[in-house]
Amino acid sequence: MPEKADFIWLFFKTSGRVSRAAYFLGGLLVALVQAFPLYRFTLVPEGSAESNMWSFVFFLTFLASLWSNIVLAVKRLHDLDKPGIAALVLFVPVVSIIAFLVLCLFPGQPGSNRYGSRTNAPADR
Repeated sequence: MPEKADFIWLFFKTSGRVSRAAYFLGGLLVALVQAFPLYRFTLVPEGSAESNMWSFVFFLTFLASLWSNIVLAVKRLHDLDKPGIAALVLFVPVVSIIAFLVLCLFPGQPGSNRYGSRTNAPADR
């Protein structure tokens, strides 16, 4: 089982590189975490205190997952030896689908690059 620090690095820090599999699986985990409060929100009566609570939990989860998705994309771009700022294309509606496919399908640069010596690790390891 990975250590807590590895999860914090994977989902909240922009240093280093991640592989295609780590990017896809990390994004899938983020989507599942985001879906839970949305699912719970749909089960309660509209306008109730419980629905307000679940909508707030969903909002907080959405903000955290948005950052996590950006961080995963930045590290995936680093694995392709591209600057992380290119992750901004994920906010362009049609381009974001193409960018997601590119990040999932194209292999990273073998060996070390300017963003780290190996994949799936912070740059300083």
